[in-house]
Amino acid sequence: MSQPLSDPALDLLFREARTRNGWTQETLPESLFRQVYDLAKFGPTSANASPARFVWVASPEAKKTLAGLASGTNAPKILAAPVTVIVGYDLDFAQHMARLFPHAPGAKDWFAAPEVEQATAFRNGSLQGAYLMIAARALGLDAGPMSGFDNAGVDEAFFKGTRIKSNFIVSFGHGTDENLFPRNPRLTFEEANQIV
Repeated sequence: MSQPLSDPALDLLFREARTRNGWTQETLPESLFRQVYDLAKFGPTSANASPARFVWVASPEAKKTLAGLASGTNAPKILAAPVTVIVGYDLDFAQHMARLFPHAPGAKDWFAAPEVEQATAFRNGSLQGAYLMIAARALGLDAGPMSGFDNAGVDEAFFKGTRIKSNFIVSFGHGTDENLFPRNPRLTFEEANQIV
């Protein structure tokens, strides 16, 4: 039977975790990127569709390209972070359904309608982006998610020739308190929930 995580683990993942804007100067190894993904990939998606695609922007050249497509406040964060991940979603995800959902041979056809394809890819790709952040925190990294960037420009620069669309970006590394905002309030249970 599953047991709850300890309070220190919950603090690491949620209660003490913060959106970071400043970063220590370090290089993260590719092996750590793989560890993060190898945890995040186990998060559930609809019919195991797994539509998220991730670009780990770590080289100076790629950081410069991505920063040039970001808002004025996000560009310096991208340049300072050890790595910034472009979280995308692949509209061609259904091509992998025979392998990812083998007990339903016709699963690919469930997503044939363009509106179903789009909604499934975006929704489940967003979930996978959240799993990636939790996995990174679980491995001792900080996260700084952002949405202020030119999606079309990022798609052209990083996903050209594919049906992958950018959703959001998130920097990873060991954060500093530089430009760290006070924790903002959250809605109470009563404000955000109903029990029916």
